[in-house]
This record gives sequence, structure tokens and C-alpha cells, in this order.
Amino acid sequence: MVSLRCKMVVKEELKNLGLHCIVVELGEVEIYEDLSQEQHDKLKENLSRSGLELLDNKKNILIERIKAVIVEMIHYSEELPKINYSDHISEKLNHDYTYLSNTFSEVKGITIQQYIIFHKIERVKELLLYDELTLTEISYRMQYSSVAHLSNQFKKVTGLTPSYYKQLKQRRMGNLENL
Repeated sequence: MVSLRCKMVVKEELKNLGLHCIVVELGEVEIYEDLSQEQHDKLKENLSRSGLELLDNKKNILIERIKAVIVEMIHYSEELPKINYSDHISEKLNHDYTYLSNTFSEVKGITIQQYIIFHKIERVKELLLYDELTLTEISYRMQYSSVAHLSNQFKKVTGLTPSYYKQLKQRRMGNLENL
């Protein structure tokens, strides 16, 4: 679950099954009652209809929790943690980072660091499109060591420079105005 809408859907489905939730967080649900096999199957079916997946494999659950911590850290926090990402993820999930990293790579086929970079670049794209911050400010906010480092990583992931990406948006807006 990576959005408020997802959490609302899950809460509603639990309520429809007569289940009472203690916690509904990104990637994690805790309920008061024991879940019968029938309720489990119905919940899985109903969530699937909403485009969500019920995970009950321990590795998949851990991967989703790692992804949720990263998404929350990059997309929903005002500023990134001052400590290493590895320390932050380990603290949040109460697991050794090496174990988390190995499990993530085994299941997803990419490293946690690569996953973080992809999300950071997605966040940079958003910030570029909002056009409220300079590239220097974005670089600082996203904890890049320099604008050059951000630009190199952006180009490596997207194939475009940040300034060209921003120009594409401005061209699209100009084309819409000319219609």
C-alpha cells in the first residue's frame, strides 16, 4: 500500500468482513480477530478487484515493507533522513541491513540502492515539474552531493538532462496553449 486511497480500501474491506483493525499502515495490517480461511480468501479476492494484493509470504511481506519505508522516506517526508538510508531502513524494520539487502536483491533483482535511486529520480521529476525550486535547491533537498551528481544520475536513469526534461514540459504546455 503506497497511498491513502489504498489504506482506505483495505480498511473498508476489513470492515465489510466484520474485522476490526488495530493498525493499517503502508504494507502492514494488524487486526484484533483471527482470520478464518474463508475471510482470508474473501479479503484476497476483494483486494484484488481493487488492484491490491494480499501478501502472506514472509519474504514478499518484508520486500513490501522495505518498499513502503523507501516510498514514505522519499515521497512523503519533508526532508530525507540525516542518517544513512541503510541505517534508516534497518531502524524502521528492526532487521540487519545486510539481511534486508540480500533478501530484496534476491526477490526484486535489483539492489535497495538502485530502488532508492529510481524513486529519488521520480521525486526530482515531480519537483522539476512543480517549477518551485531551482535545480540547486532540489539537489540539496534530495541530498545529492552536487548538482552535477544529480544531473549525472538523472541522465543515467532517464536518458535526459534535468534541464531538457523541464523544457519538454514547457513545450508541452506551449503546444496545449496553441490549440
